[in-house]
Amino acid sequence: MLVIHPDECIDCGVCVPECPAEAILPDTEPGLEKWLELNLRYAQKWPNLTAKKDPLPQAKEMDGVPNKLEKYFSENPGSGDE
Repeated sequence: MLVIHPDECIDCGVCVPECPAEAILPDTEPGLEKWLELNLRYAQKWPNLTAKKDPLPQAKEMDGVPNKLEKYFSENPGSGDE
């Protein structure tokens, strides 16, 4: 999982088609308050990505799995650009 800092996003929409799980939505969509808060919180803690990376090996099998956040989310940061 990656997060986008809502205050630093310029709303250009370039990232939307880059997400194979279609999990990136404009912050103008109704009902996204929980996700905006999560993105803000972890964008301030986790390292930045400045280059495209390949999806994790299990990304396709996890696409569409219900309640992933509750079951699998970790507050620990990934490696960023390393």
